[in-house]
Amino acid sequence: MSTLAPALVPAPAPAPARYDGVDALLADARSRLDRISPRAAFQELVVRDGEHAVLLVDIRPAAQRAAEGEVADWLPVLVVERNVLEWRFDPRSDARLPEASYDLRVLVLCQEGYTSSLAADALHSLGIHGATDVVGGFAAWRAAGMPVAGVAA
Repeated sequence: MSTLAPALVPAPAPAPARYDGVDALLADARSRLDRISPRAAFQELVVRDGEHAVLLVDIRPAAQRAAEGEVADWLPVLVVERNVLEWRFDPRSDARLPEASYDLRVLVLCQEGYTSSLAADALHSLGIHGATDVVGGFAAWRAAGMPVAGVAA
């Protein structure tokens, strides 16, 4: 009685990359954003005109917020970790937040301003065209003297 070994099927060739590396991916995402400085973001948050809702969204993981500090909670800031951002802000999603709206101005904040660019561009893809990110992220926010809480020593 002979046992036949299973036939080995070669893996399919990988699809060609859409971008020539992560730097090209980031540059493409940023080409669709009107990125703003920490100071400009702060101004938008404290000087609201009543017609347009503005929300700062911190997408950093809990461990990073604990280690680096957070935006002061007296500002309109909401923590939504990156892995659920699209579901929470897509107005069509069953998992959306009450704030989710196509008209919402979303200022996305990560630690250094890289992941936030990709995240804000993803929100653009969902039709939230008021989304952008803060140049330099939380590190630049803190360095610019913007209000923070729980800053590590």
